[in-house]
Amino acid sequence: QVQLVESGGGLVQPGGSLRLSCVASGFDFSFYDMSWYRQAPKKERELVAAISTAGGSSNYRDSVKGRFTISRDNTLNTVYLQVDSLKSEDTAVYYCARFSVASGTNDYWGQGTQVTVSS
Repeated sequence: QVQLVESGGGLVQPGGSLRLSCVASGFDFSFYDMSWYRQAPKKERELVAAISTAGGSSNYRDSVKGRFTISRDNTLNTVYLQVDSLKSEDTAVYYCARFSVASGTNDYWGQGTQVTVSS
């Protein structure tokens, strides 16, 4: 079955960095665009970054441009999110998601990894 497992979250001081990972299994990872979302307490889930199947194209929400980098390794079935220059407003649960062209939606989600930015 399809599984997405995130890791790498934690407590970090403002200005710090983390590398989030999402390991996929149960499907041909290289055939799917992948995304990272986040959800802060009492807020809607929002798209952070997305990457194409081969990693040649990516996009970011404006608030993270220049600070976050999405990448993928199709040999390891893993998508990464490098998060640098963290701010308190980046505190959220971060989720990876698989995008289905057939349905036009994210059809599978991971369980999330908590990122807390605090001094």
